[in-house]
Amino acid sequence: MLDRTRPTERYARGLVASLAAVAALVLAANVGPAKTVGHESDQVTTAPVEVAER
Repeated sequence: MLDRTRPTERYARGLVASLAAVAALVLAANVGPAKTVGHESDQVTTAPVEVAER
């Protein structure tokens, strides 16, 4: 039969679990798309073109 745990042990486990969850969420939020490696001349920016009215 399982022994009952003390309330302080349960609160400590809950606190550790919540800190681990927050750390995982912070790390996941800071992960972004990988930066491209290479020449920046490959990236072409274009200006919007105005459409002539008929």
